[in-house]
Amino acid sequence: MEIKQNASAGTTESSDILITLAQNDAKGIHIDLDSSVEKQFGRQIRAKIQETLEKLAVTNVKVNAVDKGALDCTIEARTIAAVYRAAGEEMIDWQVIQSWNV
Repeated sequence: MEIKQNASAGTTESSDILITLAQNDAKGIHIDLDSSVEKQFGRQIRAKIQETLEKLAVTNVKVNAVDKGALDCTIEARTIAAVYRAAGEEMIDWQVIQSWNV
């Protein structure tokens, strides 16, 4: 999926994550993480964002993530929502996303 515009999903409330996406002219996926639990879970949070982007075929994107202790399912959901918004997609293909967990 191609990132066409800046977009975000989530909040900075406790147990949530704010994911903001922008085009990356330098190519590749660049993740900037600010997390209250970065020392314990920073690697896992980055991996979940990276994994979700790869499943959605996003190859060039700058990610700014502000985490306040979100669970993996929340990180994945916020990343999916931000990608679809940034790609200008109106409808999410839930059948594809549901097949990830099978």
